[in-house]
Amino acid sequence: MIAAVVGLQWGDEGKGKVVDYLAKEFDINIRFQGGPNAGHTVWRDNNKYVFHQIPSGVLNKNVTGFIGAGCVFDPAIFFEELSEIKKFDPGIETRIKISRFCHLIFPYHIMLDKIKEETTHGIGTTKKGIGMAYEDKYARIGIRLGDLYNPETLEKKLRVNISRKNLILMEIFHAEPLSDNEIIEKCFEYAYKLKPFVVNDLEFLNQAVLENKKILFEGAQGALLDVNFGTYPFVTSSHTITGGLFVGVAGAPMRIDRVIGVAKAYTTRVGMGPFPTEDKSEFGENLRRFGNEYGATTGRPRRCGAFDTLVVRYAARLTNAQELFLTKLDVLSYFETLKIAVGYANAREFDPFYAEELEPVYEEIPGFKKDISHVKSFDELPAEAKEYIKLIEHYTGLKVSYISVGAGNDAVIKRI
Repeated sequence: MIAAVVGLQWGDEGKGKVVDYLAKEFDINIRFQGGPNAGHTVWRDNNKYVFHQIPSGVLNKNVTGFIGAGCVFDPAIFFEELSEIKKFDPGIETRIKISRFCHLIFPYHIMLDKIKEETTHGIGTTKKGIGMAYEDKYARIGIRLGDLYNPETLEKKLRVNISRKNLILMEIFHAEPLSDNEIIEKCFEYAYKLKPFVVNDLEFLNQAVLENKKILFEGAQGALLDVNFGTYPFVTSSHTITGGLFVGVAGAPMRIDRVIGVAKAYTTRVGMGPFPTEDKSEFGENLRRFGNEYGATTGRPRRCGAFDTLVVRYAARLTNAQELFLTKLDVLSYFETLKIAVGYANAREFDPFYAEELEPVYEEIPGFKKDISHVKSFDELPAEAKEYIKLIEHYTGLKVSYISVGAGNDAVIKRI
């Protein structure tokens, strides 16, 4: 079994919980793009774990987590994250592998990201240096994890890069330069600490396929943030759609048995950019309050609005998702009336080129005003909740295979 989990909105759909829930049936969980800008939240035994780089399924002790070459990697954040997960499983290190082709995030990437976001035309990044690291990757001056093990070449590359970045920092932004010796020394330290995790990608994946391992691919962010097909330029710097896994993981199997799209029962977005159903009234404020809609990585309040069926339908086409894992349905328990965007007054479909101009048309139904957090089957849901799900299925063309009704790992209604 080869499956992929991808977001069908602007990220923050709840992919961490979804991957954690599904991974118990898999052997390997692979992150194929993004970096520590991800904030995948998993709850276990009333303890909260936020995964930024490590795949979210590794709390299942049968699972090996692999960070693929399509990711950008910050060693400092990795070791912070690892220390938290070790509280759950002290032996976790043996089940985490990292591609030697991952590009590294350096202090100059983070500093430039923060300065540009705060002093020029920001787009709402997480200020983690993600875009700057990808920028260097495609400018062919990036440094990969495997480069750490060639000290002489590494030092030459780093001194050149740091001198270039310091020139930008000092001459354009009038900021203090970074110490190349400190960064180089830290890299040598990371080379030693990371060595047990680094693998040869092709050997690792080929062996997994030969052994018929079950593989679960995990995307970060959401399809509407894809650098090609999202609401550009208010997007991330990587390919968040299913196709991203084929360039983000060496030797990735070409057959994907299932693509599971993840969407909230409403819509949120962090940062700037178009958002047709954004609601700045009491409805949107209540979604934020009841859904605790604050970024797991940045803590920023998320923009909130009604479920947009056309956005999800567009994202499903991009990702080839055939089924939907609907999250946070329980948040809607607090509302007298529910509304869902079923079309646009001025367009037939969602179009990222004209997303700012789209005028949603809503269908409203009565709310269910009932605690559903302990519901275990679709039949037990209130009639209004069932009607809401049927509307989503009708307008998106996707079967809702799973419904999350709470934060816990077991708070899921399975319909397949």
